[in-house]
Amino acid sequence: MRRLARGLSRWLLLAVLVIVWELVTRAAGSAFFPPPSTIVRRMHAMWFSGPPDRLFFTDLAVENILPSLGRMAGGLAGGAGAGILLGLALGLSARAYDYLDGVLQFLRAIPPPALVTVFLVVFGFGLRMQLAFIMFSVVWPVLLNTADGARAVEPLYLDTGRTFRLSRRERVMRIVLPAALPKIFAGLRLALSLSLIVTVFAELLPGTTNGIGFQLTVAYSMFNLPAMWAGIVLLGILGYLLNELFLVVERRVLGWHHARETAGA
Repeated sequence: MRRLARGLSRWLLLAVLVIVWELVTRAAGSAFFPPPSTIVRRMHAMWFSGPPDRLFFTDLAVENILPSLGRMAGGLAGGAGAGILLGLALGLSARAYDYLDGVLQFLRAIPPPALVTVFLVVFGFGLRMQLAFIMFSVVWPVLLNTADGARAVEPLYLDTGRTFRLSRRERVMRIVLPAALPKIFAGLRLALSLSLIVTVFAELLPGTTNGIGFQLTVAYSMFNLPAMWAGIVLLGILGYLLNELFLVVERRVLGWHHARETAGA
């Protein structure tokens, strides 16, 4: 009941904000800030008014939203996989972590857009550069959170594993990885939101022929402000839906962890 009330309050607040946005923009009459009703009509025309055989999605939606989600998924999977593997390796080796911590913190602090030229020189224009750019951007929160989670494992658990003569691989899979999962999921959640942002940024670059970011560039070049706002709102909706889906998966995977915390409290 409390969760339902919290959800209703959240949607009520959103509705109030949209109404205020509608009233303010209509009163201002600025071409740069169209009211939500205009944006929704434009979104429907661009993305959601296709024939029934396309499940009501337009050709524009199929040709741009799906490629963006594909790039995002590919880059996120590669970056998250590399981050988990490297994070576990670093977390299990105190010496390696001490040696590389400064380097990792330095690389993590570099804004990915500052390295766009480097990625273009190395990978050229196109899908390879976009995937590499997304992977580089999302690997750091996963890697560092995984390493912290692996380092935080109780030594007693590892000693118990050695006592039962578990192999190193078995200790990692049965002890270290489950104990580090809460931290890993925290890093994955950050990586998920970041992957959507950097995917759109990569699609703004020359050499891209589809995607939500590409459509934003087209709308901007044609000074089609309702279309530009439609793309921005669509990104917000996608980000919200992906985050909610991730939370559902996290609750299922970490149900044992939350139950243990509740029992301990």
